[in-house]
Amino acid sequence: MRIFVSQLGQHLAQLPAIIMVFGDDVWLREQSRSDIRQAAFQQGFEERLSLVQESPFNWNDLAQECQSMSLFAPKRIIELELPNSKPGADGSAVLAELAQHLQDTILVLHGPKLESSQTNSKWFKALDKNGLYVQAITPEGQHYQRWLSGRARHHGVNLQADGQQMLSQMFEGNLLAADQALAQLALLAGNRSVGGDALEKLLENQSRYTAFQLTDALLSGDTDKALTILNQLKLEEVAPVLINWSLTKELQTLLQLASAPQLNDAFKQARIWPKRQPLYKGALNRLTPAHLAKLLGYCGQLELKIKGEHDEPWSELAELCLRFNPRYQGFTLS
Repeated sequence: MRIFVSQLGQHLAQLPAIIMVFGDDVWLREQSRSDIRQAAFQQGFEERLSLVQESPFNWNDLAQECQSMSLFAPKRIIELELPNSKPGADGSAVLAELAQHLQDTILVLHGPKLESSQTNSKWFKALDKNGLYVQAITPEGQHYQRWLSGRARHHGVNLQADGQQMLSQMFEGNLLAADQALAQLALLAGNRSVGGDALEKLLENQSRYTAFQLTDALLSGDTDKALTILNQLKLEEVAPVLINWSLTKELQTLLQLASAPQLNDAFKQARIWPKRQPLYKGALNRLTPAHLAKLLGYCGQLELKIKGEHDEPWSELAELCLRFNPRYQGFTLS
C-alpha cells in the first residue's frame, strides 16, 4: 500500500511486517522512521538493528537475521538503508523471499526517492503487496501549508494567518529548519499568539531553494517570488552557471512546446508530467515565441559573460528573471 507521510499516523496502530520509507526529503524520512520506531516499541518490538547496504553487502546475512529469533527480545525491528535505492539482483531475490516469510520482525527499508523503474521491479511489487510504502516527498503548495499547520499544533504554537504566511515564505523548501523554528517559537512565545511582526523579530530567514524552484516561479509568472529565490540562491553561493543553465533549459522546452502542432503530444515527448503541465500552459499564454527567443538569446549572452568570469552576474540574472514578465521595460543585455 502506498501512502504519503501525512497518512502514516493512520497505520501506526498495527504495523505491517514490511515498511518502505523512500523520498527526496531527508527530514520526512527521519521523522517517519522515528514514528515507526516509537509505535513498534509500544507493540513489543524492543530490539532494533540498523544496517546499511554497503559494498560488499551479504544479503544472506540479512535473510538469516530476519528469520532468526533474538536471544534478548521476542520481537525486533530491522532497519536497512539503501543509499542508492537499488538492492541489485541478489538483494531483489532476498527481499522478494522475505516479503512472504517475516515473523516477529519488522523490516524497514529506507533511502532516496525511487524511480519508476524501481517501483515497477519485482522486489518492490512483492514488498508493496505485503507491506507499506511511505512516500517522503517534500510538500508543496496547499500540502506544505497543511504540513506547517500540523507541525505548529504539534509544538503548541498559535500562529496568526500573517504569521503562518511569513513562516512559510521564510522556510519554504527546508522542512527541518521550519520544524526547528516552530520548536524555538514554542519556547519563546509560550501561549501568545504569533503574528508576522513578532515572527520577524524572533527568527531569521533560512529558506533553502533550488534553481528548479526558481524556474517554477518564473513559469507561474510570480516575479517577486523568483527574485526572492534568486537572492537566497546568491546567499547560498549557488553557481550562477547552474541557474543560467536551468533557465536556458526551460526556455528551450517552452519554444519546443510553442512550435508543436499538438501540445499534449509535445508534453509526452518532453516528459512533462500532467501536474506540471499547467505551469507551462500558463507561461505559453503569457510569452510569445518571439519573446521566448529573445530570452534565450539573453541566456546565451549571459553564459558567455559568466564563463568569462564576469564580476557581477547576479544583477543580470535578476534582469533576466524580470524579463520573463512581458510588460517589463528595462535595459537590454549587451
